[in-house]
Amino acid sequence: MNEPVRVELTEAQSSRASRAYWDSAADEYLAEHGEFLGDDRFIWCPEGVDEETAQLLGSVRGKRVLEVGCGAAQCSRWLVGQGADVVAFDISVEQLRVSKALDARTGAAVRTVAADAVALPYRDNTFDLACSAFGALPFVAEVGTAFSELRRVLKPGGLLVFSVTHPLRWAMPDDPSEAGLRITQSYFDRRPYVEVDPAGTPVYAEHHRTLGDWVRELTSAGFVIDDLLEPEWPAGHDLVWGGWGPVRGRVIPGTAIWTAHSGPTS
Repeated sequence: MNEPVRVELTEAQSSRASRAYWDSAADEYLAEHGEFLGDDRFIWCPEGVDEETAQLLGSVRGKRVLEVGCGAAQCSRWLVGQGADVVAFDISVEQLRVSKALDARTGAAVRTVAADAVALPYRDNTFDLACSAFGALPFVAEVGTAFSELRRVLKPGGLLVFSVTHPLRWAMPDDPSEAGLRITQSYFDRRPYVEVDPAGTPVYAEHHRTLGDWVRELTSAGFVIDDLLEPEWPAGHDLVWGGWGPVRGRVIPGTAIWTAHSGPTS
């Protein structure tokens, strides 16, 4: 088992760790969570917020859409089914390999590319909206750079909607039971959660930002924040996924879903 630590990482270290982890975990992740996520559904979070009913993106028919950190591109496949013109990227080539397998299984092809969120291979003003369900943004060290890149490739007024672990969760243990309802870390400790191999090389990295940090990073990159959804755990939903589950999910938020749009050019 890789040893968890809280240490500062550079963007390059974070990228290498994310690529290595998701390349190694792609098949296992699908086996564990594929039934819940579906092959062509748009599930925002473990609470089960489904874009089919939530409509956080509004009508996507005819719009150019970028999925950020797409994994196996389940969300993009749903968007294609709604008539969107979709492009998706992920840092992991193994995740994209799984995506192609799901394309074959569903008959819905998604255009994907291997890329890093801090250096997008797309032209300025290309997309009407960008979306991400726990993809890329929690795993980059320089999220302000990622937001600047997203603003660059979005058209003026373009929509950005993304979900991440709720910052409050970072102060608590990754335990979905009542034992997890306690503060064990400082909310203000911004050091990322990192797993290292026996040689001390980071092989997984996830970055913590407070609510205020997310606000400042978004607005500094030129976005105007429209909404923050903190979904409550729905009755009858008994999924346990890491630190998410019905016991904690009914009393504290586990996910933050941000909605913003590209503001006017200064």
